[in-house]
Amino acid sequence: MLKSLPDESVNAVITDPPYNSGGRTSADRTGRTARAKYVTSNSAHDLQNFPGENRDQRSYRSWLTALLTEAYRASTEHSVAIVFSDWRQEPTTSDALQMAGWTWSGTIPWIKPASRPRKGGFKQSAEFIIWGVKGSLAKDRDLYLPGHFIASQPRKDRVHITQKPVEIMQQLVQICPEGGVVLDPFTGSGSTGIAALREGRRFVGVELSSHYADVAEQRLRAELTKDDFVLAGPEE
Repeated sequence: MLKSLPDESVNAVITDPPYNSGGRTSADRTGRTARAKYVTSNSAHDLQNFPGENRDQRSYRSWLTALLTEAYRASTEHSVAIVFSDWRQEPTTSDALQMAGWTWSGTIPWIKPASRPRKGGFKQSAEFIIWGVKGSLAKDRDLYLPGHFIASQPRKDRVHITQKPVEIMQQLVQICPEGGVVLDPFTGSGSTGIAALREGRRFVGVELSSHYADVAEQRLRAELTKDDFVLAGPEE
């Protein structure tokens, strides 16, 4: 799908790829689903798994590099790429970002207060947002965004295992100029798209799971209906 996007047709890339973390052996990677990794065994909900969680770190870097390279080609000069990661994959994610052509510009911590403690050690209460720019940052925008975020992952009424808080995404999409296009190659349940629409941006999303593609479409349609927008169909 990314190969089908025209050159320089998007203005920001904001995405949350499958982390592929925690699998040191082939048995670990093939035997644990996304749900097994991210959902506690006594959880009451029954959220769907998502694909793409079984790569080792070397193949993860090659795969992510290829995707971010296509995103780089499709992005305009001064576009920013924002990629979520965890502590295990933060180094290789920054490698992939740079191998794809982006200039790595920093790592932003996302602090999650409602995270599980770790007996005998430090609480793992942070994920990370690696960001880079195509060329250089635009100098004509009076924009100042925070260097860290604090918000718990949605629990009530969430529809995706790794769903991100819309309030954080609404701040992140501001890196895209107003009226510009935000690209998310890993749309999931559509939170990036909802944030983009709420902040006056346009949105292009790609999702491999047919289940979550349907969920994202329903959420985006609901958002557009709420704001009296019209969702363009394939023929348009």
